[in-house]
Amino acid sequence: MSFHEIRFPASLSFGSVGGPERRTDVVTLANGFEERNTPWAHSRRRYDAGLGLRSLDDIEVLIAFFEARQGQIFGFRWKDWSDYKSARPSADPDFRDQVIGLGDGLTSQFQLSKSYRSGNTVYQRPIAKPVAGTLRLGLGQEELQEDIDFTLDPSSGAISLSHPPEAGIEVVAGFEFDVPVRFDTDRIQTSVASFQAGDVPNVPVVEVRV
Repeated sequence: MSFHEIRFPASLSFGSVGGPERRTDVVTLANGFEERNTPWAHSRRRYDAGLGLRSLDDIEVLIAFFEARQGQIFGFRWKDWSDYKSARPSADPDFRDQVIGLGDGLTSQFQLSKSYRSGNTVYQRPIAKPVAGTLRLGLGQEELQEDIDFTLDPSSGAISLSHPPEAGIEVVAGFEFDVPVRFDTDRIQTSVASFQAGDVPNVPVVEVRV
């Protein structure tokens, strides 16, 4: 897949609107009951980057970024200010934030993920674009050291431990992450007059599978 490991300017994504979407097929039966199914195992996020623009200088930065990505051709990283770390929004990431795997004495490769819990239901979201330098990893209650006890591939979220964890030991992690996205348009229309009047351009951005 064509992807650039560069983040959309965080100062411009701040103030944007967006979030997760699901795809649900709803069939109403003859008796009035419904059958609901989804072809998606994971949600997909959409955003509007135009709402984060505050000045003509911001528009210049946006156009340069858009041209460098060749419109929809190349994906890029996006900071979702409402959901960008393993901890609560008010807390800093801690190595015990998320359980990403369970040791079996053989496996040394693990994928970063974030769990979303409501009642007894848990959705586990794969994290493919962690922010380099933010990962804290541990086994049970013991924190590990990067490049000594493990290595991280920041382009995929894959973790390689130097030794497989013993059976039953939880692999835990804390981190910040980006969303892999692309522009969902091949055209950006701007007008100096309309922008100064408060009418910002529509710049749709959509999550991509990596």
